[in-house]
Amino acid sequence: MKYDAIIIGGGHNGLVTAAYLAKAGKKVLVLERREVLGGCCVTEEVWPGFKVSTAAYVNSLLRPEIIKDLELKKHGFEMLPRSPSSFSPFPDGRYLMMGPDKEMTHREISKFSKKDAENLPKYEAMLERVASIIEPLLDQTPPDPWGGLLSRDTTRLIQLAMKVRSLGPAGAEAAEVLTGAAWPILDRWFESEQLKVTLATDAVIGVQASPTMPGTAYVLFHHVMGECNGVRGVWGYVRGGMGGISNAIAAAAQQAGAEIRTRSEVSKILTKEGKVTGVALSDGTEFQAPVVASGVDCHLTFKKFLDPKILPEDFQAAIDQIDYSSATLKINVALEELPNFTALPGTGPGPQHRGTVHICPSFDYLEQAYDDAKYGRPSKSPILECTMASAVDDTLTPAGKHLMSMFIQYAPYKLREGTWDDIKEQFADRCFDILNEYAPNFKKSVIARQIITPLDLERTYGLTGGNIFQGAMSLHKMFFLRPAAGYANYRTPIKGLYLCGAAAHPGGGSWGPVDEMPPEKFSRIKSAKDFSPPPWQRVSTRIAILCSN
Repeated sequence: MKYDAIIIGGGHNGLVTAAYLAKAGKKVLVLERREVLGGCCVTEEVWPGFKVSTAAYVNSLLRPEIIKDLELKKHGFEMLPRSPSSFSPFPDGRYLMMGPDKEMTHREISKFSKKDAENLPKYEAMLERVASIIEPLLDQTPPDPWGGLLSRDTTRLIQLAMKVRSLGPAGAEAAEVLTGAAWPILDRWFESEQLKVTLATDAVIGVQASPTMPGTAYVLFHHVMGECNGVRGVWGYVRGGMGGISNAIAAAAQQAGAEIRTRSEVSKILTKEGKVTGVALSDGTEFQAPVVASGVDCHLTFKKFLDPKILPEDFQAAIDQIDYSSATLKINVALEELPNFTALPGTGPGPQHRGTVHICPSFDYLEQAYDDAKYGRPSKSPILECTMASAVDDTLTPAGKHLMSMFIQYAPYKLREGTWDDIKEQFADRCFDILNEYAPNFKKSVIARQIITPLDLERTYGLTGGNIFQGAMSLHKMFFLRPAAGYANYRTPIKGLYLCGAAAHPGGGSWGPVDEMPPEKFSRIKSAKDFSPPPWQRVSTRIAILCSN
């Protein structure tokens, strides 16, 4: 069968791409290996009556343009903002609760440091200044610095440089956030260790690094971008689980005419004379199309689905340099009741259950957890981030029951001794013991658990190395360097083959590709020469590029 475009992977990014192309009148096919759509943005009934967000578990970064363009709310998408956003209990019986209520956050931080309570708004204002530079870039195709002196990309680079210059000293702040370590920034702004470790956990989620290492400041910043129902910086749950995002996008795509097939594992991208001709499935079925967009990572796209010999050597070398190291493990837990925290007792849904529970009592605790991982050992005392969406969304569980998502650092993909299949139960027991120290009813309330190791992330969700961002989000693999210099415009060395997932700019997170060109204009693009907007118009992102083929 012939199509205008084939999308590899039914994750949220691939589905967004399919929806926009279908709205443009293209004949589109989405091929998903698993039996369920969504990739990592998925809801699965792991136990009867329990709707589990098995991988991704909160949302803020899905672009509002996508929600509006695809009318996702009409297809059942609903965000549930979290208030408060976080709860950090400490061994001495005290706790810190934060956001988005600014007065409450000020009171809470004042328990530990009045100076820090006054500084937090100033710190957030600094991040806003940085965001004024960074966030607009997320919706653009990165410019190519090697595109030639008179190219449109050169003009855009000059505009970016002028914008940074206009910020004055704030430009230095942006440079540090993009390149530096998180802890020195936090240490400069705040004196309370309780506040610093609460913030620092967001700097290491999904990466094998400590917050004292360069690059973690951007990961920290990455977690304060986005919005929930129009409110900036707020993260929320999706009603019915994270699959609510993917299911709504899939419904929009299908309404526009896209065809979606599950249980359809792609084994090969078909090419002829340097051009894409289609794909082949593992069962031998072939589909033809002049455009293929891959939503999976570069290792799968270029090392598994293609013969590397047909790729330029410099491109191969760049792809080989992508860092897929990971130290993330997730445990999904069905509960009889919510944790009864010693610091703030109660098993009825309360403020301590609505946001992320941070178990990371000190800087030394955090550093020692990383020290274990860098030697190929799971942390003896891991960092725990626990969320209980069922405290906000009563559609997820049977009446009176609850769900917990435990996101754990550090659990290195490469172990010095043993395998994750051998040790995962023991490691999960250790995580449960730690949480039980803060909520003594936790272990006895457990009905069932699902342990997803880095190896499982690779096997089940197709994440090489268990890396949740489809490759490290370090500076040398971001913006016009993601995934490789000269190929950040979603194109690849193979004509007609594109990237539409987290392996390309802007990287990991539930973004979804976005374009500023109105969908009704897509259908009028017939060839690349028809797509040549003036340099001041920011329209050439991945969707328009796909339509221009």
